Amino acid sequence: MSKRKGKVRSDVTAVMSRRVTADAKPQRPSFSRATPSSTGDIGLIESITLKNFMCHHWLGPFQFGPNVNFIIGNNGSGKSAILTALMVGLGGKATVTNRGMSLKDFVKTSESAADITVKLRNRGPDAFKRDAYGDCISVEHRISSDGCRTCRLRSKTGQLISNKKEELTAILDHFNIQLDNPVSILNQEMSKQFLHSKNESDKYKFFMKATLLEQMKRDYIHIKHTKTITRQQVESQDESLKDLKREFLQKKERYEQLPSFSEMELVLENLKKGMAWCLVGEKEQLVQQLKDDVEKEENKHHKHQENLQLCQTPSLKIQLFLFFSFTKSKVTQVEKKHQCIKSRVDSMRQEQESLSEDNLRLKEQVKVVSKAHKEQELVYFRALNKFKQSEKEQNHLQERINKAKTSLSLNNDGDTEYTLQQKEISRLKEQLAELETKCPKLNQEIKNKHQALSKGREERDKLRLEERNIRVAYESKVRRKDQILASRSNKLKRFGDQVPDLLGSIAEGYATGRFLKRPVGPIGACISLKDPMLAVAVECCLRSFMKAFCCDNYKDEAALQELMCRHYPKGNRPQIIVGPFSEKVYNIQGRKADHPEYPSVLDIIAAPSPVIINCLIDMRGIESILIIKEKDKARRVMQQGRPPKNCREAFTAEGDQVFSNRYYTSDFSMPKYLGGDLETEISMLESDLENHQAQLSRFHLHGTSVTEDIVSMESNLNNTIMALKNTLVSVNQVKASITELETAGEEHIDDISSLEEVAQENRPKVEAEKQFVHEAKADLDKHRRTAEDVESKYSAVREQIDRLSEDMEALKEEQLKLEAECAKLERTLQILETNLKAHQDNVRAMSIDLAERAEELQEYVAKATEISPERQQVTGSTRSIDIEITRLKQKIKVHESDHGEQEQVVREYAEALALYREKTNQVRDLRRFIDQLDNIMSDRQDRYKTMRRSLSVRCKLYFNNFLIKMNCCGSMVFDHNNETLSISVKPPGREDDGVSDMRSLSGGERSFSTVCFMLSLWEITESPFRCLDEFDVYMDMHNRRISLDLLLELSERQHLRQFIFITPLTTSNLPKTSLIKIHQLQDPERVCYETMEEDV
Repeated sequence: MSKRKGKVRSDVTAVMSRRVTADAKPQRPSFSRATPSSTGDIGLIESITLKNFMCHHWLGPFQFGPNVNFIIGNNGSGKSAILTALMVGLGGKATVTNRGMSLKDFVKTSESAADITVKLRNRGPDAFKRDAYGDCISVEHRISSDGCRTCRLRSKTGQLISNKKEELTAILDHFNIQLDNPVSILNQEMSKQFLHSKNESDKYKFFMKATLLEQMKRDYIHIKHTKTITRQQVESQDESLKDLKREFLQKKERYEQLPSFSEMELVLENLKKGMAWCLVGEKEQLVQQLKDDVEKEENKHHKHQENLQLCQTPSLKIQLFLFFSFTKSKVTQVEKKHQCIKSRVDSMRQEQESLSEDNLRLKEQVKVVSKAHKEQELVYFRALNKFKQSEKEQNHLQERINKAKTSLSLNNDGDTEYTLQQKEISRLKEQLAELETKCPKLNQEIKNKHQALSKGREERDKLRLEERNIRVAYESKVRRKDQILASRSNKLKRFGDQVPDLLGSIAEGYATGRFLKRPVGPIGACISLKDPMLAVAVECCLRSFMKAFCCDNYKDEAALQELMCRHYPKGNRPQIIVGPFSEKVYNIQGRKADHPEYPSVLDIIAAPSPVIINCLIDMRGIESILIIKEKDKARRVMQQGRPPKNCREAFTAEGDQVFSNRYYTSDFSMPKYLGGDLETEISMLESDLENHQAQLSRFHLHGTSVTEDIVSMESNLNNTIMALKNTLVSVNQVKASITELETAGEEHIDDISSLEEVAQENRPKVEAEKQFVHEAKADLDKHRRTAEDVESKYSAVREQIDRLSEDMEALKEEQLKLEAECAKLERTLQILETNLKAHQDNVRAMSIDLAERAEELQEYVAKATEISPERQQVTGSTRSIDIEITRLKQKIKVHESDHGEQEQVVREYAEALALYREKTNQVRDLRRFIDQLDNIMSDRQDRYKTMRRSLSVRCKLYFNNFLIKMNCCGSMVFDHNNETLSISVKPPGREDDGVSDMRSLSGGERSFSTVCFMLSLWEITESPFRCLDEFDVYMDMHNRRISLDLLLELSERQHLRQFIFITPLTTSNLPKTSLIKIHQLQDPERVCYETMEEDV
């Protein structure tokens, strides 16, 4: 039995004994939570990193949270690879993962090795070798392509601690991590084996393995077997003991006949006694010497060179005391001086505060005075500017008067020139009116041509779009026609030209043993319709599933993917659905859509294999989809009242999809895969192709005509825009000429007398403004003087404040020096106290040494008393006694060498005596052990049965509690005598149904039942982390939401444990909390297993 098994069994026994104690009151089961130091700080997975593992080049590092972790991603993104790597990375075998038979299967193709790094939390008082590893243990595994692997254990800092497997086993035992326990890690294959198992004993074994009861049972069986073997050995020892006793008696007779060495032995014994008391005397002398030294040190008469080194003179203690007192007085003086300076600083600070108040008051006064000065300065400059402006206008007026007088005196014929200018202005204004009338007409013409051009372009774009749509439809119908023509000889070509070759490769692979079970597909080729008129409705319902294939297991799926790679291009491969093949159709009683008039999709299709029907029930739910031919009736049944029981949606004969709150129109007009009359479909396609070709010709001619019209309109629009630009240029030129002539005419029509009157009126105003400027100047000077006075007072107060600040800084520096001196004196005082204490400690150490020597003396006296109760008077030294003992031993040895046969007899007698006593004791101890083991095993068996009954009762209670949350009812029956476990579940509405086996449930209900059973086991078992792989893949949204709520509720109760859930579905409805961490995996770089739906 290995070391790991022994540790695991002892831990299991301890854990189970604690549970029996906790469950002593069955009416109130205990849900005790482990302490943080024992659970929340050790064994949690902090991160995992993969390199060249399975089909992934690099994954990670994934930093896991301490409570709930969700790993989501599409198929092939590496979800299950992370779980497999966790088991392998912690030392698990390849067979435990259910993903391979050897470790070399996990190395990526064309790579030499794969690397796995797992980091485990190692904190708290229960950490494993925390001094060596720190807060984190890094487990690194390298798997070579030949199946060999190496393990390295590193600390948090990356230092290599060990590379032995025994060290990793010890870590897993310390953290209570059990890789082969489904409670810790439950993968897909193990879950499927449990769900689809028909044997109730297998379920019971699953329960026993999860709760470690199976391990305890094996231990008890092993102990019983060992006890039987031991009892047989005891019976054989009884026979051999009689022979030993007879041999012992014979050798005893020979020994008693030998001469003895009693005299020499007596002398030797006396010498040993004297030696013991001689050692006691020496120890007494040493103790007395130590007493004298201690007394001398305490009285300070002289020094002891070995035990007192700190005190150099006898009066050192007095000197230290005097210096200590002097230092204390000096510290007191420095503190008084420091207090004086501090009071002066406080008084200066008060004075500074009063000056600060005056400073603020003067500062406000300065602001007020400055503001008044600025306002007066503004008034002054405004008056000055107004005066200058008036003076400038007066000068300009005088210049005009002078210029008019000069012009009048030089030209007497001005009236004729002025008349000519007025005529020219009139002519130009008429021309301007004509041009301005022409501009709006041109603008309107441009606008009309723009609108016509936009309409033409829109018509052209519309024609091009319609032509492109018709061309796409034309090409699609041509491809469809070619496909139908090809399917005349082989109907499978309706599903793609590659399907016949792919089916041939599948048949060949199955014949050579490549598949465990032959894949089935395409699904559309395996079904037939009871009513051919409903072909469009069925195709609209199934859509991409028409071309899908079904596989029994993931190994067959991988083989089928390889075959598809040969026949299909990347990104256009049929979908593969993986699920165990069954020979019977699912029992859908209670879940099927029930309507007296309209059938479901399941009712109108037929398939030779139950696999196809079961697959469509699981993936599409065809038992809950109705077929209603008329649109109006479909709307009335689904939307004008409550839909039929168990009905989710319906389809019409035209393929329209009807829900209770929405309606979708189909794009299909005829069946693509399930059509029966090929010639009719070909003739319809040819007619459509002729119509499309005629429409394309018509659109081409129309488009050419529209394009020519657009080119002509663009040319006319450009000509009109150029004419408008020329007209606007002419308008600007005429306006400039009119302005120039009018300006020239104004210079000759000024009235000299009116100008002189205006000039005469402006002169008093100018004088008044000049006087106002002088008055404003005087007020400005007055405000400036006031501002300067206030500013000088403010500056004086500021200088006084600055002077006080400088004085305060000097005092503060002196204060800091005094504080430093005080701290220095205090440190000196502490050093003196330390020296004084060291001297006292030395004296105390000598006293302790004396006490130890005294105790040692007592021990020597006790040993000597044991050797000789009476004290021996010894005259010689220990050395002389030792020489005498050695001489006497040599003499005895020489005497024994002369009687070698005697020595052999003595030895044989001693050996026989020892062997006889040993065997007698062994037989007696074994009998006593067997009797005690019988009592212990009887008690342990009773405790084992009690604990097994308690765990089964708790598991049933938790299981029923979780089923109630789904409004289900069920039962879990344990038969410990026959070792069977019967689980029955009844969904809502089927409480009275006699069928309750889990195999009769839907995929979602079976998955939910699995989750409930796992949660029940989690409640009664212990593990630092729990991993659950794709628990919700077959659930509907309702069951999935309930399952997630149960898992999160459990994780909240067990917040010190770590949970890792793997799911391909979305987690958008999870609550936003710091306890939940979601890891979104990227889509795989390798070829995807499933393809998107073909674009029709």
